[in-house]
Amino acid sequence: MLIIGIAGGTGSGKTTVVKKISENIPDGEIALLPQDSYYKDNSHLPLKERRKINFDHPNSIEWELLKTHVSDLKNGKAVGQPIYSYLTCTRADDTIEVLPQKVIIIEGILCLADEGLRDMMDLKVFVHADADDRLIRVINRDIVERGRSVNTVLERYEKTVKPSHLQFIEPTKKYADIIVPQGGKNKIAIDILTHFICRNLNT
Repeated sequence: MLIIGIAGGTGSGKTTVVKKISENIPDGEIALLPQDSYYKDNSHLPLKERRKINFDHPNSIEWELLKTHVSDLKNGKAVGQPIYSYLTCTRADDTIEVLPQKVIIIEGILCLADEGLRDMMDLKVFVHADADDRLIRVINRDIVERGRSVNTVLERYEKTVKPSHLQFIEPTKKYADIIVPQGGKNKIAIDILTHFICRNLNT
């Protein structure tokens, strides 16, 4: 089993990189664990308080559950991946069954921030994009997918996203084996990653 971590700032193009890699790998070979699914359940807090949570801080993630699930998959056990809603900032009662596959991809802004999780990875990737490009993608995504206003998105960017990126996310670049500039637009880097995965699948 090959375990790959793909990190990078909010709006850097991580999801696009994962999608393009997956398109070039045979069906049923990859299991994806999005870090976003492992945000702590905050249903005990009023909605107003939940919306103030800094989701770019390592403390917002239930690391032990994520590591347990990676370990279980590595040992051939299926796991129940949580379903997290950004609209309510809570977990659903249901889970998504994830089956062990030859390749496990852990994708998320902070997935290289936890030492124990890093130690489980065979390959660590950091997707880099300029701050302006990331901000544009964040604005578009948060308005369309998360129902937020432009003012809300910009305020959150200034108060939490930008400082947290500089404090917690950007420093994890030093742990990466491969850095992918330009995110999903970097065809050469994606081809290299795909080739690395395919080579390991065939050994």
